[in-house]
Amino acid sequence: MLSGLTRIGRHCAAIIPAFALGMALPSAAQAETNDLFAQFDRALGTEKRAPQTFEAVYETSLERQIAQLADGNLGRIGVSAIDLSTGERVSVLGDQRFPMASTSKVAIAATFLAGVDQGRWSLTSEYPLLIPVRSAKYSSTRAPVREGNYISAQRHLELMISKSCNACTDTLLRLVGGPRAVNAFMRSAGITDFELTRDIATLVRDDGEYDPASFIDRRDSATPNAMATLLANIYQGRILSRASTDVLMGAMQQTTTGKRRIRSGLPMSAPVAHKTGTLSRTASDIGIFHTPDGRAIAVAIYVTGQSTSLADESRNKRQARLKRDERISAITRALYNGFATDNRRYANAEYGAGG
Repeated sequence: MLSGLTRIGRHCAAIIPAFALGMALPSAAQAETNDLFAQFDRALGTEKRAPQTFEAVYETSLERQIAQLADGNLGRIGVSAIDLSTGERVSVLGDQRFPMASTSKVAIAATFLAGVDQGRWSLTSEYPLLIPVRSAKYSSTRAPVREGNYISAQRHLELMISKSCNACTDTLLRLVGGPRAVNAFMRSAGITDFELTRDIATLVRDDGEYDPASFIDRRDSATPNAMATLLANIYQGRILSRASTDVLMGAMQQTTTGKRRIRSGLPMSAPVAHKTGTLSRTASDIGIFHTPDGRAIAVAIYVTGQSTSLADESRNKRQARLKRDERISAITRALYNGFATDNRRYANAEYGAGG
């Protein structure tokens, strides 16, 4: 009996001559071909997605507004925001998987801090940086790294969050037991729509294998709802001690990356703690901000595409990156105004400048 991938390969070999000659396949053969290509995508852990539409029914005016701002005509956009005082959630493609990129570092940090709470590790213990060694894309299941200088675990954590240090992240990821340990921690917290597969060195080296605007690669992915729930659980002290919660939130408050994303969508005076993520054709930002009356809002925003094609993006990468950042900023501003109890006093607030 042929394996699934072997069967797909032989079927494709059989139909390629027809495509080359411009011949139309019989309807039955076309249907089987479509089904086999779908199987092939699933076997690779990917799923092709059409651009999102607005046929979904949104219950509130705020959700409808966010859906319009998250127009997926040029790529998929996922949003989840939770008012931690009332439990109200706004969700647009909130249950669809997106590349986490460096937003996964919040989950890695939480896994490490949970171990600190259990007495398994200490914030003062020192560990070496794990620095990537140059290697060809896809040349190994794990990208090679070398050990660098030793710094304290707390410094590793602060740098992995505030500066998005990849070498620091891989140090703590190895310490806790790798992606499998992080996934187990997330499951223990009741979060299932999350899957960490690779270390950061490998993720970065092999970036660009799929276009996230049209394909869902389940590796190193999560849903916006899952990440917003993680933030809510951390902030509300459900999975970490108060001391560990303060360490993680403090590092997120010091984030300097992504100044044109969540930060630029908020008034300068609005407190925010966040973590950004960036990979090929995708940008993201997750965090906690506060409304004028002090309510905490957990938000996760994932934006892909925003240029007409990969070729278009390759011609003007900076413009495409700015468009993704602008989407995140605009969605954040709408969420801030929508959740605020009194927008009138803040109508003329000075919003954060990009940088």
